[in-house]
Amino acid sequence: MKYESESIEYKVKLNDGIYKEIIAFANTDGGIVYVGVDDKGEVIGLEDVDEVYTKVTNGIRDAVRPDVTMFVRCTLRSDDTIEINVQEGSSKPYYLKSKGMKPSGVFVRQGASSVQASPDRIRMMIKDSDGDVFEEMRSVDQDLTFSAAASAFKKYGVDFSENKYPALGINNYSDKEYTNLALILSDQCPYTVKIAVFDDENNTIFKDAKEFGGSIFTQLEQAYSYLKLCNHIESTFEDLKRIEKRDYPSEALREGLINALIHRDYGFSGSIIINVNSSRIEFISIGGLMAGLSTEDIKSGISQPRNRKLAEVFHRLKLVESYGTGIRRIYSLYDGKISKPAIITTPNTFKLVLPNMNVGKSFVKEPTFTYSAAPVRITEQMRKVVDYLRHHGEMTGEELQELLHVKQTRAYVLAKEMRDKGIIEVIGRGPDRKYRLK
Repeated sequence: MKYESESIEYKVKLNDGIYKEIIAFANTDGGIVYVGVDDKGEVIGLEDVDEVYTKVTNGIRDAVRPDVTMFVRCTLRSDDTIEINVQEGSSKPYYLKSKGMKPSGVFVRQGASSVQASPDRIRMMIKDSDGDVFEEMRSVDQDLTFSAAASAFKKYGVDFSENKYPALGINNYSDKEYTNLALILSDQCPYTVKIAVFDDENNTIFKDAKEFGGSIFTQLEQAYSYLKLCNHIESTFEDLKRIEKRDYPSEALREGLINALIHRDYGFSGSIIINVNSSRIEFISIGGLMAGLSTEDIKSGISQPRNRKLAEVFHRLKLVESYGTGIRRIYSLYDGKISKPAIITTPNTFKLVLPNMNVGKSFVKEPTFTYSAAPVRITEQMRKVVDYLRHHGEMTGEELQELLHVKQTRAYVLAKEMRDKGIIEVIGRGPDRKYRLK
């Protein structure tokens, strides 16, 4: 026998730790587990090798998710040991069913040891296996419930039984694992909507602030109810007739909110931001325009949903009529008004501005410029940097290295690339250098 290595593991007897080794090999480059052999490679043998063989084959099927059995071959050897040959799997990450798809349940091979995978490693494995469409990738959180989604589907008369989940994109057909779309619809959805009401037009003096979480359906209901409270009525008189006009068309608020929920980039963890003041409401969602689209395309009704399956769910519930009509409808509601809605985009944000129709002068004008730069490709490392800067405002070179687990040279090259693409700006020089979003 050889010594233990990146591809060889010995176990004197069968115990639950064996499944950790099988997972590690399947998540890395494959390997062999020998049962009935000590750490030095000496054959000890198993007393009841047939019984152990049955237990291990059943255990692999029951303890590991997703199904890894097609990549595992168990062989009874003549010396009363068992050889478990594990190939690299195609549906990484494999994990312990009892622990879930988190570091305590996901293992990789590192030298002659099987160690827990980091959250970043887990996300990268999901991306490599499932592709780069966020809503179709497997959710790291598999402990999901759907009470709010079930209520919403029932309210709109659409079947939400579990046999409909694969067609909706909530789980996959084979292992029934939940997708990120399921996470967004679930009661455990980690993304939120924040609404801030300001006492000045520069949005610097807070009057009130609310944050809405839970299922995207809960956020839709609660955020819209709050926006209705912000939609004041102004009364005027024509002779003896009292005329009441709301600050904003109710349908415009509804469409603006739904547009932000459907089209935001859920690859980022930040919130949808809605700013309210006396002259306008701003809907700010993460994720700029999809490649190849312009603001004029959007206003013309051309749509390329970032989250196609999520848009289909909203369409199925008749919360949206068809792709691309929402923004066009908003503009039509302001026909004949002094102020018009405005769309302002950056590579990573989409802002829809609705002017208060009861304000006598035009506070919101259409931008006189268009963003004409070529679409910017954002790598996974860049996403992490942008996400960090959204939360913390700025970062040092050391913080950049620590965030990405890279050395100084790689951090410098990445920062330069992000600066050249117009994503960040560099403040200061030498040891005092800091990075901020541009």
